Amino acid sequence: MSHHQYIDLYSAHSEAICQRSAAPMNVVRPAALKALQTLGLTAPTGERHRYTDIAEMMAPDYGVNIQRLSIPVRPQEVFSCKVPNMTTALYFVVNDGFYGSHTERRDLLPEGVIIDSLARVAKEQPKLIERHYAKIVSPDSDGIAALNTLLAQDGLLVYVPRGVRIDRTIQIVNILRSDVPLMVNRRVLIIVEEGASVNLLFCDHAVDSHEFLATQVVEANVSAGASLQLYCMEETHQQCRRASVVGIRQERDSQLVHNIITLEAGMTYNRLDVSLTEPGADCQLGGCIIADDKQHIDNSTLIHHAAPHCRSRQTYKYVLADEAVGAFAGRVLVSPGADDTDSEMTNRNLTASPAARMFTQPMLEIYADDVKCAHGSTVGQLNDAALFYMQQRGISRAEALQLLQRAFVGEVIDMIPLTPLRDRLHHLVERRFRGDTTNCKTCNLNTP
Repeated sequence: MSHHQYIDLYSAHSEAICQRSAAPMNVVRPAALKALQTLGLTAPTGERHRYTDIAEMMAPDYGVNIQRLSIPVRPQEVFSCKVPNMTTALYFVVNDGFYGSHTERRDLLPEGVIIDSLARVAKEQPKLIERHYAKIVSPDSDGIAALNTLLAQDGLLVYVPRGVRIDRTIQIVNILRSDVPLMVNRRVLIIVEEGASVNLLFCDHAVDSHEFLATQVVEANVSAGASLQLYCMEETHQQCRRASVVGIRQERDSQLVHNIITLEAGMTYNRLDVSLTEPGADCQLGGCIIADDKQHIDNSTLIHHAAPHCRSRQTYKYVLADEAVGAFAGRVLVSPGADDTDSEMTNRNLTASPAARMFTQPMLEIYADDVKCAHGSTVGQLNDAALFYMQQRGISRAEALQLLQRAFVGEVIDMIPLTPLRDRLHHLVERRFRGDTTNCKTCNLNTP
């Protein structure tokens, strides 16, 4: 099994891995090693990986930059994406390391906010990192989490202190760059303290056409009365494989908006776990997935209502063409005592070709009284009557298909509260349906 190659890798290079990281990240590696030895690359129950062969995804022998050698790239020159009418504070992660040589823009953010290398802050403020690192996503929760925790040497920290509300959206550009096939292990820790607010936009891009394998673990703690908007957009290429685990913990009266937009990828597995731990927490999840050729996109979500008087909404929509494969497994767990839970889950899917496949599995698990929970799932094709109606009015069939597909996924994008980002995503989706998979005109990244 492929997890043995990573165990052997760590055993041979554990000293170098730890030397080029920080103590709060190193202290959990023994637990991660034990979990990987026990779990392999699966989840404990196996249900979370039903539609994606994680072992097959991880099987190729990729290079790993254990020595933290500098990768020649000037991200500020190759990437200059600007969302019209929305001013962002722009930061870069090159492969799995925070690129900080030009991002010391502390004047753009309120006092006390930290956006920096996770390893660097862990050395300077170890207690801050120890309180949160590997606490929401524990190594034994998933083989991917175990592997990432074992090998990750750096990452990104976003820290917003109590009562600070950041008006400017923070944009993190993840750039894959290498001259050879490469494995990267990204780590992100987000801490939003009581009454604070932050909007984060993550954009994944690949500069080179080589094969990439990216593991990612994102942990976010949203404290009482705090607000987090987290948007994740993937525009890589078909030689990229990505396995991502996101864990978010919400406290009393906190607000969460999470949207994932997949416009171009190869093989992607996204696991998202949200835990509503105290009364009044509210979360809204959205997913817009467009795939063609032989792309494989799998989203697995879990919303755990662990406290009463909480609300959750999730809407995921897929458009699949050619031989693309999509999967959505959504589970809502209502624990005993979580009365007055209000939860809705919707998954709608379009297959635009006979060979495209979609797997969908919505689940409700309820152990409380006085709850309002609902779920719905459909897989179908575009309405022939609507296509005929539009063609009768002089619209070509190709244009009619694009218009209907854009309208179909538009519901998810319209859920985004940030108007400039919402408008920009509508433009990117329109471009994607027209078959333009190059980067936006304001970006200089060269994708295949």
